[in-house]
Amino acid sequence: MPRDGRRLRARLRELDSPLLDQPDRVGVVLAAGHGKRIRSDTSKMLHEIWGRPTVVRVADAVADGLESPNQLLVVGIKAEEVADHLGARPGRRFAYQENPVLGLPAGTGDAVRVALDHFDPPPEGRDRQVYIFPGDMGLLTENVVVHFRRAFESEPCDMMVLTGLYDGPPEQNYYGRIVRVPPVDADGGDAGEDAGRVIAIKENGDILGLPEGGCEELVYRGRRYVFSRRELLETREINTLVVCFRESALRAHIGAMDTDNVQGELMITDLVEIFNGHGLVVRAVPAANGDEILGFNVKSVWRRMEAIARRRAYERLMDIVTIVDDEDFYLADEVIEQIVALDKDRGPLDIVIGKGASVGAGVQLDRRVHLGDRCELSGRVILGEGVRIGAGVRLSTYPRQAMVLEEGVEVLDRSVLKGHTVVGAGSRIESGVIMTGSDEHPMHVGRGVTVKGTTYLYGCRIDDGVLVEHSVIKTRRVRRVTRADGSVQPVRYVLPQPEGLDSVAALGD
Repeated sequence: MPRDGRRLRARLRELDSPLLDQPDRVGVVLAAGHGKRIRSDTSKMLHEIWGRPTVVRVADAVADGLESPNQLLVVGIKAEEVADHLGARPGRRFAYQENPVLGLPAGTGDAVRVALDHFDPPPEGRDRQVYIFPGDMGLLTENVVVHFRRAFESEPCDMMVLTGLYDGPPEQNYYGRIVRVPPVDADGGDAGEDAGRVIAIKENGDILGLPEGGCEELVYRGRRYVFSRRELLETREINTLVVCFRESALRAHIGAMDTDNVQGELMITDLVEIFNGHGLVVRAVPAANGDEILGFNVKSVWRRMEAIARRRAYERLMDIVTIVDDEDFYLADEVIEQIVALDKDRGPLDIVIGKGASVGAGVQLDRRVHLGDRCELSGRVILGEGVRIGAGVRLSTYPRQAMVLEEGVEVLDRSVLKGHTVVGAGSRIESGVIMTGSDEHPMHVGRGVTVKGTTYLYGCRIDDGVLVEHSVIKTRRVRRVTRADGSVQPVRYVLPQPEGLDSVAALGD
């Protein structure tokens, strides 16, 4: 085995945890492909949907919807990057699908086979449920997973497929088609109770491989059914690649798949015909919302999914806060939840989100906060009531740090505040100021302070009511000094002394 392969497997073992004994549900997320058609050096699985990698969104929705931490992540191309983004959790394991990396025949069937090799069957007398999800389905929600799980648990079967409805032109439908039993068989006989059951899932490439005017003959429970090439192409019910199994049935028949298809790959969808041929029960249930089952292979679809996520966020907040431009803003999911809870507890809020404003996870807003256009807030940033953030302002913290802007603080256009920082109530940070606090030297600005001009402050402590202007101050106490007339002495302090003066000359020299 190549050295890099050994290192990768060692890293995956570091992230692995054993499956928990209960519940009897295991989620498998397929995240091995790079996504050649996405035309990016970044793995498709790490392309972000509303601020989070698509595979992370899928993994979280699956764990929440199945109410089970037991999860297999199948990784392959750029495996270490994908695994590191997902991270370790109790009940989470990583399976390395080597074939896509080596350029060998792979496919969804091979990915599921690899996943099964990474956990043991349950003890005799128990049978788990195994749920398969593609890692690029970045709009997947917990509700979709719950709906699918309940359908599988309430309708006894060995395999169930989640389906969608394609509403575009047939020639642009690249999804696998759900083929159901028609009312009449090829010999004119009544299909009876079999009508509507799933016979097969036919991949688009295999349908296109049929000759013009050709047909596909399928057998279900001893009866022949014939489907024309045109009929298959125009089938609107499609495969979402979301499927679940009784584990015993899956393990018994997964070895029956072959690569006799246009893709030359092992396709998990072939198990529909294999299960039917062995008298097992296959069912299908439609998804309630087509947006939530979208996956992507190309940039245009990825951007469309991002737009859908933005619309979802806007619809949740549009009657709670003012969003200046509903097509140009970002609020992390955690921030949206915080706003909704705050409105329920202390509304009305009168929060304004400017055009292009970006608010990351960990930021906490309060009533009457005003965020200007194109400002960016990231990390643990806590804003008090009535805080106003100007256009282009950057507020950020490093891990395990916090920034607190108390009630009524103003930070004007293009200022940058970073790190462990507290700004006292009623203070005003004017345009273009840079302020930084570290773990060793936190930045503390008192109440009613004004900082203005070309000013850089690092790790200072500033008393209440002081004016700091055109200053560079590092790790100093800035005291409040009251003059004889009662006014507060302003501070204009520059440190350090200039260097490189011989490098600077008049423009004409």
